Amino acid sequence: MSALAWLLGTHAPVWVAAVFCGAWLLVFAAFLQGSALGVSALLHAHRVRRAPAAGVGPEDYLWVFLVPALNEEVTIRDSVSRLAEVDAPNKVILVIDDGSDDATGAILAGLDVPGLRVLTRTAPNARHGKAAALNAAYFHLLHDILEQPEFARFTPGSTIVGVVDADGRLDPHAPRVLAGRFADPAVGGAQLLVRIYNRRHLLARAQDIEFGIFGHVMQQGRSLWGSANMGGNGQFNRLSALVSIATRRGPWRDRLTEDQDLGVRLVQRGWRGVQENRATVHQQGLSSLRRLHRQRVRWAQGAWQAVALTGRVGRMPHAPHARADAVLYLVMPIVQLLVAADLLFDAGYDVVTRTGPLPTGWLLALIVFGPAVAAVLPAVVVVAMRRGGVVGTLWGVVVGIAVYPLYNWVLLPALFQALVRQLSGATSWAKTQREAIAPAVHAAPLSAR
Repeated sequence: MSALAWLLGTHAPVWVAAVFCGAWLLVFAAFLQGSALGVSALLHAHRVRRAPAAGVGPEDYLWVFLVPALNEEVTIRDSVSRLAEVDAPNKVILVIDDGSDDATGAILAGLDVPGLRVLTRTAPNARHGKAAALNAAYFHLLHDILEQPEFARFTPGSTIVGVVDADGRLDPHAPRVLAGRFADPAVGGAQLLVRIYNRRHLLARAQDIEFGIFGHVMQQGRSLWGSANMGGNGQFNRLSALVSIATRRGPWRDRLTEDQDLGVRLVQRGWRGVQENRATVHQQGLSSLRRLHRQRVRWAQGAWQAVALTGRVGRMPHAPHARADAVLYLVMPIVQLLVAADLLFDAGYDVVTRTGPLPTGWLLALIVFGPAVAAVLPAVVVVAMRRGGVVGTLWGVVVGIAVYPLYNWVLLPALFQALVRQLSGATSWAKTQREAIAPAVHAAPLSAR
């Protein structure tokens, strides 16, 4: 029996023990990453609370809200009406009607909302994906809107472009907190906290927990390093930052997760990316597991597409630990795939050979709960104690350590299906149908999620 196998307490051959150790090392790397993000999130939250007023307000910027809309008759009126209430003296609500054949166009035509503009796209230019629609709005902004006398005083550096999905409900005070963020000229992008407004449904509530933990821990942790990513809905970018990464087709690329791709390229270009949790954007969650799986297959395939950006990490001007985190973030689909495949291999090897069980039980527990404990526990406890008392703290720990990791692993099959699609060259995806809208729900503390 080899020394490695003896160390693991198994009689398996050395090559099997080596495969097992490889998976353990990947988990350990994820554990270290989670620990670093958890601590960084707490430090950043403390820094934001103690930061002095920036001395700028929403009136110092032109706020352009881009709303991509393809057959959004269920939610478009609600979304645009709420954008009309946003506290921004200088704002443009630019809805991109991307070839809708339902009542979306008629609803938009009937709205009397100051600052509302509708960019109508028709065949053959319409329905080529969200990136194409956003790029059309980008060029319309540069060559039409900003050329008008009423916006002459705004430069690309003082123009903030926000993306709000057609089911989005943006906090009215969002520009006020974002203005302080963009007072730093190095900040190219800021992502708001995403919440689910129909979270009374169990599956939708799980998505709300997912977005809450991602925003409060992973994203807030990266904010301290300036490497927070963009998430699409509630994503705000300085126009000059978009110009810096734009090609002849525009800043957005034809990717299944065009928001992630754009955020990574902004950071790699040298811009700072930050998370802003003092304002939220609410959106619909999915109450159907089948539709959630289909959505996550698209997201996972977008993550596979983003792996190609790993080679550019070395050019990031950020600190070494931020670059190391960026590498792990981009290759995480590979890590998850290898660890899951190793678990299946080890279990199968135990059954077939009966040479003595590998310690897959504790490895499985470490894989499922280890990174979550490292990343989630510090932030959950602090936020919960500050806002939710003892009961809130206990609930936050249960949710953050038990529910959240298990929910993520339930969605693991989407990663395998997405890889098959990527290898086969499939890029098409079906638009998720909206559900009947429900009244807005005010944001609750993390401990209540």
